[in-house]
Amino acid sequence: MNEQLVQFLKDNRIHEVECVIPDMTGIARGKIVPKNLFMSEDSMKMSKAVLNITVNGEFAEFERFAGASDPDMVCVPDANTVRMVPWALERVAVVIHDCQGFDGRPVAISPRAVLRRVLKAYESKGWRPVVAPEMEFYLIAQNSNPHEPLRPPVGRNGRTEAGRQSFSIDAVNDFDPFFQELSAFCEAANLGVETLIHEVGAGQMEINFTHGDALDLADRVFLFKRAVRETAYRHKIFATFMAKPMQDEPGSAMHIHQSIVDAKTGQNIFSKEDGSAHERFYHHIGGMQKYLPKALPIFAPYVNSYRRLVPNVAAPTNVRWGYDNRTCGIRIPNSPPAARRLENRVPGVDVNPYLAMAATLACGYLGMVEGIEASEPMTDSAYDLEDEGNFGFPRALDDAIEAFEACEELRDILGAEFVDAFCAVKRKESETFNKGITSWERQHLQLHV
Repeated sequence: MNEQLVQFLKDNRIHEVECVIPDMTGIARGKIVPKNLFMSEDSMKMSKAVLNITVNGEFAEFERFAGASDPDMVCVPDANTVRMVPWALERVAVVIHDCQGFDGRPVAISPRAVLRRVLKAYESKGWRPVVAPEMEFYLIAQNSNPHEPLRPPVGRNGRTEAGRQSFSIDAVNDFDPFFQELSAFCEAANLGVETLIHEVGAGQMEINFTHGDALDLADRVFLFKRAVRETAYRHKIFATFMAKPMQDEPGSAMHIHQSIVDAKTGQNIFSKEDGSAHERFYHHIGGMQKYLPKALPIFAPYVNSYRRLVPNVAAPTNVRWGYDNRTCGIRIPNSPPAARRLENRVPGVDVNPYLAMAATLACGYLGMVEGIEASEPMTDSAYDLEDEGNFGFPRALDDAIEAFEACEELRDILGAEFVDAFCAVKRKESETFNKGITSWERQHLQLHV
């Protein structure tokens, strides 16, 4: 057992340990074990099949990806991820685990392994990515009937938000008890949350993280989602990370700021010594323009995700790029040469953070190694473009899955086995959705057709 991990458990008088792995959808799977049992083992065993569970609990192509005999995999704790579970009634720690075979090799369909694979490609070039996610989410009133539309919660003033309260301090303060406890939980769990703002939608908030290592940020986002939901429960409201939870409100995104530094010097490789933009910067953009649409199932992983990607509601409809242009899928924020970066505005907040980090970095990497040229920057609204051709997105999940499966370059950098397994999960979810009859169908077709 790792000495750092053992010391943490002793210093914090831990009673139980949550041993977790992120599955393909980003849901935490695992076991809760007593501290002494955890310390007596170097790993835990779990069925490999848990990685291929759909968001609604079904298994996708069980025998193909798990094996007919339902074999175990070895889950090894990553000591760098140990944290307190601040909302637990007892002194509980959580540790994220890596998934390995009994031969010690990473399980290729594990989301953490996919991100590590992409980071290793950067390492082979002497590069190190730096990322910073921005996460939007909605606070909503508790509801027990999934057939009823969601609505904003009641705040301290006893009323729900009337209209949109973009960037309103008072609207945030209306939920001060929630945010104060969330802030305390994030600090106790060392999640590195930086700023809070009220976004455009009614009850929609945004949290920004400090920039840093991609794997560490993916871990923090993974844990942060749970912290938000747990805090909401304690305040008799819900929090949702659906991409489009309410029909007439904007969707929620997880924007990813990314730059690349030289692993030895720490210098931003997007900038030349004279401060001008390096050709690698434009190639990184070019790679994202070429491959983001093909990787769209990772950034828009559910049927609901595509309801967000429509014009004029603060979400991109293409992969055009521009300087400080929020209508584009790729925005270049104003920043000095040492901090030159780009913002991927395509991902919804419903993504698996490990896979979203892996895919956005993979697209930029392919652009740099292939020398892909970027288009001219947009100076006007990218929403006004009609025929987008290669810059547009698939408009439905099934079409996006087909494009992702067929992209050999992404299969190579992310791993062919992962791409096939991920698409199997998404296809299973899509098939399940299509079996359902929606309230719209009952309302408009039942007595009229």
